[in-house]
Amino acid sequence: MTRNDVTEAIVAARIRKGLSWAEVARTVGKSKEWTTAACLGQMVFTAEQAEVVAKLFDLPSEAIALLQAVPYKGSLPTAVPTDPLIYRFYEMLNVYGTTIKELIHERFGDGIMSAIDFTMDIDKQEDPKGDRVLIKMSGKFLPYKAW
Repeated sequence: MTRNDVTEAIVAARIRKGLSWAEVARTVGKSKEWTTAACLGQMVFTAEQAEVVAKLFDLPSEAIALLQAVPYKGSLPTAVPTDPLIYRFYEMLNVYGTTIKELIHERFGDGIMSAIDFTMDIDKQEDPKGDRVLIKMSGKFLPYKAW
């Protein structure tokens, strides 16, 4: 069994059981965004969380150790994503990435936004002209050091 096998088993079991990611997150005790990323193989569960996830999704005992293994970050299979939703984020960064970079550097200086010390919230914003996706990302600013 590999970590990818565990991810596929989780996705299949979640659908089979009719669970939302928010319900899974409540069971694990973390945000829906972090829990989803962890279930999809991008974060590390603690031993206690791995036990909860294994029980929730009826995973074999060997999956518990894999849920605690440090993953290879970055789950996209190609340089340019082909999934339409993910591609739109790629497109947004192609169009607005330099703007985001300029505005962060203007406000904070030379550095990066951490994806390690990071939180994200995804929500639905109802709108009579068509519902909107609301994404809030918060990452610690890490300045480059001079030495």
